[in-house]
Amino acid sequence: MAIKPLALFVKHDGVSARASITCQYKCGNACSHEVPNTSGGEYFRDIARTALTRRGMLRGSGMAVLAVGAGSALVACSDESASAEPGTGSTSGSSGGTTPAGTNFDAVAPNKEDKVTVPDGYDQAVVIRWGDAVLAGAPAFDFDKQTAAAQELQFGFNNDFAGLLPVDGQPNTYLLVVNHEYSTEPAMFRGYDAENPTEEQFKIGLASHGLSVVQVKGESDNGKLVPEIGSNNRRITGTTEFVVTGPAAGSDFLKTSADPTGTKVLGTLNNCAGGVTPWGTVLSGEENFNQYFANAEGVTDPTVAARLKRYGLAGAASERKWERFDKRFDLVAEPNEVNRFGYVVEIDPWDPSSTPIKHTALGRFKHEAATIYITSDSTVVAYSGDDERFDYMYKFVSSRKMQDGKSQAAMRHNMTLLDAGTLYVAKLSGNSAGEIDGTGKLPSDGKFDGTGEWVAILRTGEDGKGESLVDGMSAEEVAVFTRQAGDKVGATKMDRPEDFEANPKSGKVYVALTNNTKRGVDGGAAADEANPRNNNKNGQVLEITDDHAGTTFGWNLLLVCGDPATADTYFGGFDKSKVSPISCPDNLAFDPHGNLWISTDGNALKSNDGLFSVVLEGENRGETKQFLTVPVGAETCGPIVDEKRVIVCVQHPGETDDASIESPASHWPDGGSSQPRPSVVAAWKKDGSRLGS
Repeated sequence: MAIKPLALFVKHDGVSARASITCQYKCGNACSHEVPNTSGGEYFRDIARTALTRRGMLRGSGMAVLAVGAGSALVACSDESASAEPGTGSTSGSSGGTTPAGTNFDAVAPNKEDKVTVPDGYDQAVVIRWGDAVLAGAPAFDFDKQTAAAQELQFGFNNDFAGLLPVDGQPNTYLLVVNHEYSTEPAMFRGYDAENPTEEQFKIGLASHGLSVVQVKGESDNGKLVPEIGSNNRRITGTTEFVVTGPAAGSDFLKTSADPTGTKVLGTLNNCAGGVTPWGTVLSGEENFNQYFANAEGVTDPTVAARLKRYGLAGAASERKWERFDKRFDLVAEPNEVNRFGYVVEIDPWDPSSTPIKHTALGRFKHEAATIYITSDSTVVAYSGDDERFDYMYKFVSSRKMQDGKSQAAMRHNMTLLDAGTLYVAKLSGNSAGEIDGTGKLPSDGKFDGTGEWVAILRTGEDGKGESLVDGMSAEEVAVFTRQAGDKVGATKMDRPEDFEANPKSGKVYVALTNNTKRGVDGGAAADEANPRNNNKNGQVLEITDDHAGTTFGWNLLLVCGDPATADTYFGGFDKSKVSPISCPDNLAFDPHGNLWISTDGNALKSNDGLFSVVLEGENRGETKQFLTVPVGAETCGPIVDEKRVIVCVQHPGETDDASIESPASHWPDGGSSQPRPSVVAAWKKDGSRLGS
């Protein structure tokens, strides 16, 4: 198939297209607030001075790529509003020949249509929507007659991560596990008064958060999936009980009047990307939890106030006003409740009576998921990004080995794997640091690359007790105030590290760095080789060759995203006139061929967000092609790509600043005059053959 020229795009004067209402409710307007990381730690340019020494150390380490386990994942707040206009592309670099397996489809053109657009020869359908039944007894969804009791039985709002787990002994039957990141009350309730929400609206909002587990049945001749009321179906909400494990369990930092033990938490909030573990559970990252808590300005203890500020807590009333109905959201009344959010949570989707876990050994920050890599000796490595401008990348290496098999004993053991081991934060150095000037100009060696080290900050023993590896901080402090630990050891400040994924074929690890319009401006850290553009509107994708259980790695930038026609973009060396424009990478996935797939959030190129394939090996390395776009105002989340189908979560459709319930910007997915509803979508090839073949 001939490769069509696809670089259509844009002037470089725009920023993220995310609507202000989305920023308001998704992340508490994080990108319009002061950057929480004001630390004066070691900057990338300082680290670069030791680059030659570290390169020598890295070569000596061998950098072996080990056997790969399974893993899957997925957004947070983008920067401001859009103003870019379409432009044209340019040609540079090399071009490939044969289309690699899994990417043989006609790329979808950028568009602003109010539908899910897929390539010619493909079809798509909604799997499940906000308000559809998850549990027996759920009433039919009625937008104008919502209740908290109904929402607790129905699919939640703003789906993000999705995992698909085959059910043993039942062909073409799966458990679909989906996060529900946040509620957008003005889009949920007719006549919503933001200054005076009702108690029932508060309860519906809490119930619309969390996760859904729902059985789905596939059809033999296509990729369609149909929900069923199965025995494992479950809703986890903002009031579900979680148990706390790891070094912060029982800490004074986690004790509240409702839980003087500091070991039990009600609910999970702002769950973003996630991952399916090789032992059959699901991990989910609690991200922008800070926005749910009120009255930070009323906290008088200077140490507590500084900790709150580092996590983005400020001001008086919260946006949703939940503190009026439950004092745990009032920082003056319950100063420790906020410390009970910001963790990686784990659920067992095969046991609806099980108690979900919050793992404090992995640290507390705005977790964009935790995805798992298994080394050849069964060591478990969990990767996670802190989705904030100028925050850090982390990994956790378990001291316990994964046990194979599906016995109850193996499952019990494997669900403790994330409770003992060492937590690290990343430092990077560049090979061409002296050439980085903030423009995105490619260094003279033809790539953005360098080396790095993982700095140990917390070790958790077999007894669950922690040992701090950071001077001046206790183990409990490192577990609960992990950002400050990263500050102290001089971790590298990144451009919103979101999803991590390890390639199941090569073992290389990929990181979506969404954007950072404060890079190099307003006193923000200057550009460096891993974050090479000031006022970074479009983001980049980092490729890491990691010594997974060790402390050294090599890295390069696979993509520097944006308009291919501009000089400040890079597509792995591939001909830029033959790629799809891509902006604001968010969630990552791999197909069975080892190609990377990227979903976007807040496309700064004035087109709807979408899902893109990227070739990683061979002469086509860097070839980027858009597979689908989502409707007006929506974000693409939670991609799953297998041989038969692609699954995406369509989050916040119709969220534009000029939309209202009376005048919706979108009528997707139900059409007519209906209100938009966040939904999960499956796409497949019409003739039933393998995707991308």
